[in-house]
Amino acid sequence: MNSWVNSAEILGSDLPLELSGTGNRRALLMDALREAVRSGRLAPGTRLPPYRSLAADLGLARNTVADAYAELVAEGWLAARQGSGTRVAERAVPVTPVHRPRTPERAARPVHDLVQGQPDPSVFPRTAWLASARRALAAAPDDAFGPGDPHGRPELRRALAGYLARVRGVRAAPERIVLCSGAAHGLRLLAEVVGGPWAAEEYGLPFHRELLASHGVGTRPLGVDADGARVDGLTRRDRAVLLTPAHQFPTGGPLHPARRAAVVDWARATGGLVVEDDYDGEFRYDRQPVGAVQGLDPEHVALVGSVSKSLSPTLRIGWMVLPQRLVAPVVAAKGEREQFSSATEQLTLADFVESGAYDRQVRRMRQRHRRRRDQLVAALERRAPHVRVTGIAAGLHAVVELPPGTERSVVRAATWQGLAVEGLADYLHPGAADARHAGGASGAGGVRPAGATGTTDAAEVPHRDGLVVGYATPTEAGYPEALDALCRALPPG
Repeated sequence: MNSWVNSAEILGSDLPLELSGTGNRRALLMDALREAVRSGRLAPGTRLPPYRSLAADLGLARNTVADAYAELVAEGWLAARQGSGTRVAERAVPVTPVHRPRTPERAARPVHDLVQGQPDPSVFPRTAWLASARRALAAAPDDAFGPGDPHGRPELRRALAGYLARVRGVRAAPERIVLCSGAAHGLRLLAEVVGGPWAAEEYGLPFHRELLASHGVGTRPLGVDADGARVDGLTRRDRAVLLTPAHQFPTGGPLHPARRAAVVDWARATGGLVVEDDYDGEFRYDRQPVGAVQGLDPEHVALVGSVSKSLSPTLRIGWMVLPQRLVAPVVAAKGEREQFSSATEQLTLADFVESGAYDRQVRRMRQRHRRRRDQLVAALERRAPHVRVTGIAAGLHAVVELPPGTERSVVRAATWQGLAVEGLADYLHPGAADARHAGGASGAGGVRPAGATGTTDAAEVPHRDGLVVGYATPTEAGYPEALDALCRALPPG
């Protein structure tokens, strides 16, 4: 029995197809395409993925998909013209959608996904990962299969110490590295050990703010401009500050060198902690990635990273590079045994890094993401020149700046186009408006970065309308259609 035909839904080339039964594959695919047209999910004129791409995404033979397309063309469901691909046939009378009960999850599922944060799962390096797993298991010491050390496996800590020093300019011995199940787990541990309050960039992941709040740590917003976080707003009352210096999330600017120096000066003067979320520091496309702030002062900066962007969020492996004084308290907060990350996956990642496979994967993803970003920029220049992509060429997402007052309507229009995409306002700290109204002035003990640019009063910087466009998730075949849907949702110039 073929397991794919029993799935409730298969997403091939971002084309949702309902498949049921265990019969002939070509017939099942034809039935699924007919139903998609009948229900209105495939509108007249919609271009279908090339048959080679759809075959690869669904795990079918090319001839199976090609024959299905040809038969549906003959039946009048599809139309094929030289040079324009295969499309849903235009009809004199619009198809009336078939209304039937659907679960809320299915009803809400978009055709195209441009939500930030997740790489395309189809590009996970299965072969190289399997080779590393075999080598790692063959060489694993017996204690790897006993109760886990809360520090994490020493093999991976050694591998990361070398890699982070070489690629991110991090200064740390393996003893300073504590493994965790991801950046969120690292933040939870630091919140428990350091306490609050924390300062945080006014634009950031709501999940991170909620996570800190659930551990009794409130966050106070710092203004963000083209030079990154306005660290002149830090005070002596702040126990820590959460920053994304390499590529501000989500607005896209790097932290200005003068502000990097100033935030380290603040930490030294107050005993505060800089928590550096290095969520995509390896992915810069216009130049070599800028080094981590941690390299300026390892005793006052904690760097948090993971493989969720470079490999897969399902691996649940992250790391904290800690000041010496925090290692023991963080390990104690984890507990006496490693409960979160699989030792075998840690050993596999250690081999993956040491063998050079991780470098090769990062280079591969860097090329892919740069090409995706370039395609986004080109599509907007061609079809919507009145909007622009802001921020540096880096990461797995970009911000598309919109005309003032249009963000909500554009997000609604995108939904009508079957496109999942988020507005910039979704990432704004709920206290940002109050901070701006108060003028954003630094309190007692605030730091003023000498020579920094863009340090205008935070009250003068209004909320920007924009879309946070994640370009990493769609398949190669589905990405052009996702960009087409995005351009249709944008306001006219």
